[in-house]
Amino acid sequence: MATMRFAPEDVLTDQAARQRRRADAERAATLGNAYHGKLDIYFQTADGATKRVATTIWAADADHLTLKSGASLPMRAVLGFDFY
Repeated sequence: MATMRFAPEDVLTDQAARQRRRADAERAATLGNAYHGKLDIYFQTADGATKRVATTIWAADADHLTLKSGASLPMRAVLGFDFY
């Protein structure tokens, strides 16, 4: 992930979708910290490609997700989460 580039603009244009993403990110961080649970994160790179990663989220703030591997993913690139 360190070599991936992300667009400066948010991939979600709808404010309600952004709020839902933020709430899901908080839920994912709780799942990761309390239960070490994994989930799929769908995100978009600067070239418009949609990617998926199965991981644990350790922390989430308004701007970034911190993943188990220590990698950071900008929140603006996240399309959504798949909890299982």
